[in-house]
Amino acid sequence: MTRRTFLSTAAASAALAQTSAPTPWTQFQMACMTHPYASVSFARALEGIRSAGYSHVAWGTTHPTASGARMPLLDVAAPAARARELARQSKDAGLTPVMMFSTVMLEAPNAIESHLRRIEQAAEAGIPYLLTFGKTSPGEYERVIACLRAIAPRAQDAGVLVTIKQHGGNTATGADCSRILAEVAHPGVRMCYDAGNVLDYESHDPIADIRACWRDVRAFAIKDHRNWPKDEDCGPGFGEIDHYRLFEPVMRTGLTMPLAFENFFEPLQPRPRDAAGLDALARRAREYVTAVIEGLRQAPAARQA
Repeated sequence: MTRRTFLSTAAASAALAQTSAPTPWTQFQMACMTHPYASVSFARALEGIRSAGYSHVAWGTTHPTASGARMPLLDVAAPAARARELARQSKDAGLTPVMMFSTVMLEAPNAIESHLRRIEQAAEAGIPYLLTFGKTSPGEYERVIACLRAIAPRAQDAGVLVTIKQHGGNTATGADCSRILAEVAHPGVRMCYDAGNVLDYESHDPIADIRACWRDVRAFAIKDHRNWPKDEDCGPGFGEIDHYRLFEPVMRTGLTMPLAFENFFEPLQPRPRDAAGLDALARRAREYVTAVIEGLRQAPAARQA
């Protein structure tokens, strides 16, 4: 073999090795929502989430004030400076804010204006993901498309990714959400997969569903669901969803994906009366999902991917 042939063969082998190398592991960010901490103050929610071992937080919708009145954590009409204050409070508690709710349905008459306000707030807080969804009943599909097309460029310019999740109606399943994304056709909008809602609202198998849409998924809203012995949402590992099969399609995307824990409660059991009980459930949910992901990384099929 001549030197030229050797070098040519070596270069071809290197190129082949590079093209056949597996895609890097997906990097999952454990982010507990303050939503299941809605019975306690925002400050106590942050304290509990950090003590439960999370590094990231997703802002919920309402928390009690010092007087006990339940108020929106961040009103749509609130100045962007308020979002910056909440972000500072989150970081001071040792948590990086990564996601917030729009709290506005995609079909609402004021959906475009309200979502643009949320994008402004998220950008001011340094929050990269804005979570939104549609009504639980179908209809007004054109409003959904018009809203997302209008806000997608502004979101991208602001460094915010709008993510739609399953919520019945127009956004019932992952396949439905992928159809919406194909029509919107803009990288400023992607999907946050909510397997619990797919099973709950539609009695549809989320494992089959995510295989039809996983390429559009950029985040997860973590919750489980049981149809028996009671129709009830619950924390991961307590329901009927196989999380090993749920995460398997997205294990090697090379992306960073937040896992926003929306529910960590036990089915058939009363919810904890004190904040310490919430902390214990939050920790158990994180430990369960962490074990699932670590197990998948060790699985023979994953190592050969």
